[in-house]
Amino acid sequence: MNRTKHLIFAAIIGLSAGAASAEEAGDGQSLMERGLTLFFEGLQEEMAPTVESLNSLMEEIGPGVQGFLEDMGPRLGAVFSKVEDWSQYHAPEMLDNGDIILRKKTPEDIEMLDEGTEDGGVEL
Repeated sequence: MNRTKHLIFAAIIGLSAGAASAEEAGDGQSLMERGLTLFFEGLQEEMAPTVESLNSLMEEIGPGVQGFLEDMGPRLGAVFSKVEDWSQYHAPEMLDNGDIILRKKTPEDIEMLDEGTEDGGVEL
């Protein structure tokens, strides 16, 4: 999580530095340069509230996510290394008791999906 937060801040600082150096260039800017400067300034202004709320969210949930990854990361990695083809599984499902299960698709499920795309179904 910290890495994501740092990347976002680095991008914003980079945009700020780029806008500042473009403004220092003064009247010597081409229309493209000035347009890009205005675009990035507007983008920075629009992104500021989102970045601030993301920062607050990261401060709030970051420790919990970090703890989860420390505890469950190795176990999930072991599961992920055993699965060869994730398309052979349905989406995870949470049961009423809180258990999360992954169901493997049956040959009938796979046939229905294949037939759906051949006879005019929507391909994603």
